[in-house]
Amino acid sequence: MKQLFNLEDIERKVVLILKILNENPTPLGARLIARKMQERGVHLSERTVRYHLKLMDERGLTEFVGRRDGRIITNLGMDEINNARVRDKISLSIARIDVLSFKTTFNIKERKGLVPVNISFFPKDQFNKALMVMKPVFRKKIAVSNLVAVAEAGKNLGEVIVPQGKVGLATICGILINGILLKYGIPIDSKFGGILQVRNGNPLRFVELINYSGSSLDPSEIFIRGKMTSVREVVKKGEGKILANFREIPALSRSLVEEVIDEINKIGIHCTLSIGTVGNPICQTDVDINKVGMILIGGLNPVAAAFEEGFNVDNKAMSTVMDYKELRSIEEI
Repeated sequence: MKQLFNLEDIERKVVLILKILNENPTPLGARLIARKMQERGVHLSERTVRYHLKLMDERGLTEFVGRRDGRIITNLGMDEINNARVRDKISLSIARIDVLSFKTTFNIKERKGLVPVNISFFPKDQFNKALMVMKPVFRKKIAVSNLVAVAEAGKNLGEVIVPQGKVGLATICGILINGILLKYGIPIDSKFGGILQVRNGNPLRFVELINYSGSSLDPSEIFIRGKMTSVREVVKKGEGKILANFREIPALSRSLVEEVIDEINKIGIHCTLSIGTVGNPICQTDVDINKVGMILIGGLNPVAAAFEEGFNVDNKAMSTVMDYKELRSIEEI
């Protein structure tokens, strides 16, 4: 007898809906949920999403808070996310990179368009002191760019709403280079995020790494929470460990990529720490045949420095995209 419903497929969609609700501090309706699911490669009609939500309400995973406001996730729903099967959790990080790369519309020459950002939330009473720790990191260019955006509670940073009692900080994400190269027709393979050892101010080697294809979280969030960085030591002494990312590009594209990177650098965006040669290791990391390795700076390094100093910060790496014109220099904050 033919099976009419694939239970595994249904549960996978339920978990995705729960994750979308969990990522948003405000209630969401079926229309917006369907749109966010589509961004992640799952195409469901608004009506079908509404059907799933009704069943999830009955299971106690979600709560209906009004026809206009939509649903919120319950504690039981959050437990369901945590208990989801491992294979449903992996690869979400690489999928998010692909989504944000496609959404990036930044034009280097015109200096306009959408850029991918990380969002960090600080307690309101700690933010100004945290800024004093982060600014030297920006000045040392241990960040993708010194351009940021700040928002108070209830305001938006891209699609993300800042929770009550918090101040939101948006920093440009290294995925920017993925999005820019994609528009040039250059494929870029995002391999892993890691901890890069710096010696005498120069990148030496990766000492820790997490593959994007095997992670549901951005590796930077894990490394920061694990207190595995020493960004402030790099600022002060040129020695320590920072957040960085490893990419590979086709060998034939190397010269064009270098030209693009030069143009990006001219406008104050410093995504790339180092670019290797064809098939040769870079920072003691092996590279595939006919590929060139690239080391990208981690966009959350300033925030990592604040966490090292003991500030309470909640990160949502690879969160959303923002209009480049909404960003301003960290020195103006």
